[in-house]
Amino acid sequence: MADNFDEVMVEVKRRYELLLNAQVYKVENLPRQMSKAGIYLLSEQGRMLYVGRTNNLRKRLQYHTRNSHNQATLAFLLARRDTGKTKASYQKVGSRLDLLNDPCFRKAFDAARSRIRRMDVQFMEEDNPIKQALLELYVAIELKAEYNEFDTH
Repeated sequence: MADNFDEVMVEVKRRYELLLNAQVYKVENLPRQMSKAGIYLLSEQGRMLYVGRTNNLRKRLQYHTRNSHNQATLAFLLARRDTGKTKASYQKVGSRLDLLNDPCFRKAFDAARSRIRRMDVQFMEEDNPIKQALLELYVAIELKAEYNEFDTH
């Protein structure tokens, strides 16, 4: 790894360009051979939506389409926005589990999971956690990925 922040950021910017030029796949049709750790970019019709990082690309991308509010976090966020139920609740009423029992929210969540399966995805290997984090932030900011939220909970 580089010795200083400026050197690391030069590498991050170079990797950003590589990610933008990476092969495009569909989430539902990932290649057999994928690097393990890295970052990924989800988009629709050229609109950049979400940037993520993980230590297991295939598994994380598949999790985005699972029937679990804890694993399919982007689908849950999309459903929140679609239904207008954007405020998190740490009480039983309005909790994630409560929302999934709401037929309207459940329908939006299932539609979002299906939507994600059809999204375009580009990814690249990056196993260094610091570079992963910086690259995720850099890509999200540069592309104005509207579904990246870096709020603390």
